[in-house]
Amino acid sequence: MKQRLIKILSISAIIFGSNLQSQTYNNLFRTKDRQENREGMDLEKFSYGFYLAGNNFDYKMVLNPRYGMDGNRNLVESKSTYSFGAGLIGKMRLNYYLDLRIEPGLHFVQRDLTFNTFDKVNEAFPGGFTLPDGSITPNITTPTDVDQKRMVKSTYVDVPILLEIHGDRWYNSRPYAAVGVNYLMNLQSNETSEGDNSVNTFRTTTHNFGWSAEIGIQLYFSRFKLTPAIRGTFFTNNELVQDNATTPPYWTPAISTIQTRAFMFVLKFE
Repeated sequence: MKQRLIKILSISAIIFGSNLQSQTYNNLFRTKDRQENREGMDLEKFSYGFYLAGNNFDYKMVLNPRYGMDGNRNLVESKSTYSFGAGLIGKMRLNYYLDLRIEPGLHFVQRDLTFNTFDKVNEAFPGGFTLPDGSITPNITTPTDVDQKRMVKSTYVDVPILLEIHGDRWYNSRPYAAVGVNYLMNLQSNETSEGDNSVNTFRTTTHNFGWSAEIGIQLYFSRFKLTPAIRGTFFTNNELVQDNATTPPYWTPAISTIQTRAFMFVLKFE
């Protein structure tokens, strides 16, 4: 009796599971009578929108072996922080698979630099630093946090031009990838400032160039299109502005090149 009851329950469970699986499959993958959201949006020549971004900006540095390295140890360290940005979207349809996009935005960034160069530099100049006028500047033998740490704040006006290639639309979603070039203006670069690291001012270039790569998926809703994406932006120019000739080589002489690299999680609304 028990064995017969177990068989009946097992067969019932198999039949119920098969029906449930069939219904789930039909709901997810059926193509008949499905509603296509924003069907005409992909055919528009021009479209517009805006985006929000969560950012992680960091510096890629090449250090000067004389002042910036002690063997294999880096004496200058960069710490990235998380920040945010926002911008506008303008898109032009080229053909069924290609779009051209421009996405001007504003990114608020902070990075922290730590200079552990003082012992190395003091060994190279045990008697202090001779200035162009012949005077001597004594070594900083007990550096404080003010001497060692620089909080580098940047506000970038980012103007990327991207070529987007996307696949076929599947129901209310469409994957895509994009690549392009950027012009980035740093509104807090301090490039023209006469003060340098001797007065706690770290200077970088105002006008910068880079390239970006992006991948994401476009999700179509009844009233708008939402696009979550991941973007990487990489500067191609050296952003470093060297300290004045009268400043001891504790800071920028320890760095040969410095370039921004950024990773962003972007939410686009069109």
